[in-house]
Amino acid sequence: MITEPLLINKNPKGGLRTLPFIIANEAFERMATVGFTPNMILYLCREYNMETTPATNIIFIWTAATNFLPIVGALLADSYVGRYRMIGFGCFTCLLGMVLLWSTTILPGAKPPACDQLRNGCESATWSQLMPLYFAFGLMSLGSGGIRSSSLAFGAEQLDKGDGTKSKGALQSYFSWYYVFVSASSIVAVTCIVYIQDNLGWKVGFGVPAVIMLLSALTFFLASPFYVKSKANTSLLPGLAQVLVASFKNRRTKLPTQATEEMYHHGKGSMRLMPSENLRFLNKACMVKHPEQDLTPDGRASNPSSLCTVEQASSMDRHVTPNFEIPSGSFTIFAILTLTIWIGLYDRALLPLASKIKGKPCQLSLKLRMGIGLLFSTASMTAWAIVEAARRSIAINEGISDDLRAVVQMSAMWQLPYLVLSGLAMAFNMIGQTEFYYTELPKSMSSIASTLSGAGLSAANLVASLIMNAVDDITKRGGKGGWIPSNINKGHYDYYYWLLTALSMANFLYYLACCKAYGPFKGRVGTAFDDKDGMEEEC
Repeated sequence: MITEPLLINKNPKGGLRTLPFIIANEAFERMATVGFTPNMILYLCREYNMETTPATNIIFIWTAATNFLPIVGALLADSYVGRYRMIGFGCFTCLLGMVLLWSTTILPGAKPPACDQLRNGCESATWSQLMPLYFAFGLMSLGSGGIRSSSLAFGAEQLDKGDGTKSKGALQSYFSWYYVFVSASSIVAVTCIVYIQDNLGWKVGFGVPAVIMLLSALTFFLASPFYVKSKANTSLLPGLAQVLVASFKNRRTKLPTQATEEMYHHGKGSMRLMPSENLRFLNKACMVKHPEQDLTPDGRASNPSSLCTVEQASSMDRHVTPNFEIPSGSFTIFAILTLTIWIGLYDRALLPLASKIKGKPCQLSLKLRMGIGLLFSTASMTAWAIVEAARRSIAINEGISDDLRAVVQMSAMWQLPYLVLSGLAMAFNMIGQTEFYYTELPKSMSSIASTLSGAGLSAANLVASLIMNAVDDITKRGGKGGWIPSNINKGHYDYYYWLLTALSMANFLYYLACCKAYGPFKGRVGTAFDDKDGMEEEC
């Protein structure tokens, strides 16, 4: 947990008192958004009469936009509007989108007429019916992007002691516990909200997340007088353009083999005195060839330009007791529980024990944590493929493969290996990535750093959509049914999962190559930590 060093704060604003409001804002937003996600495939297929592949593509694109837009929000927050305003904008926009999505369950004529179970003679949704749905998805993605782009960095900003330093240990603890509370909110979403949707219908089930999002906005603005609200004073995009232009103009300048501080220009307040050895040709942008001409008397540059788990679970026996069964959309709770338990165990038990044995503070290296996460991800896909092969075989042997909504005599608890391994993959890789970006990038890019892992998820969702479309198209050639038809019992989802397993292993090998090319980690650029943090080493 965050302990005493944070209490010594020279800044009259910020500090521990603001963190509950910031974390609650993000936790409520995640609870509301995640509450829509698990059953969305069912809502699109049953209420809008969509086939599985088009509905899945819509969800992929929606998820990709939700994960990508935080990058755009972070650029705007760091360069122009500031983190506080960006989060405020996100709260309003996300709430508006959720209210609009909720209205699709209430307004008459918002959806096409219902069709029979076998989808014979189903009437497709019209463009006027789809537009409000897509617009709601867009507003929610835009709003989530505004909140997620700045929430983590805005909280870290509150830990500034007033002299430009942060406790590295406190920052790491904040990151871990931030994810604990966000994960806990997701647990509530995939249990309580999904249960409400399954038992009370879409009107109540979609109205609850909208109310929760309203609480998220109110919680954030309630502590407004106490926040540290740093102004955006760095224009990152023009700065990047200046670097490229200056590097090109200085392309004939030879880089020194041994650089000294005087050879490079650095802005006021910059903590990095020497440039990175990565992409060295860009170092020419900040080389000072003629100090009398290139720098003004105050040290500034005189010319800156020259310097589908739900479907599988629904087809299996989900009963825990004879009278209680787990909703198909709630099975992701096991992955989130694994993530939450591991974070607490790692931060409060394993690290203190390892530090006691070593005699000084230590932790697993970021490279190791991210690599372990990728291996767990590969193992989870292997487990998923094995379970699906067994489930399909049972469905065929029982003679129910033609029934779209038949339930095979196989416990859905066989999904637990996949879900637990997925939770461990997130615990190791996702948090490791976030900490890596935040510690390696400059302070002026804190918001961007906290959202880069989301950019990876965004790209992953787009690639997943492309892979699904390609597999569906290729395997249907010649009049075949394909691997991933609407009827999960008639396809070969197990083959599809084995393909994803192979791609996951290829991704791990690519990660190893990237680690070798990147070299050793350098630590936080542009942020001062307490001197005692230098005592920390890898376990």
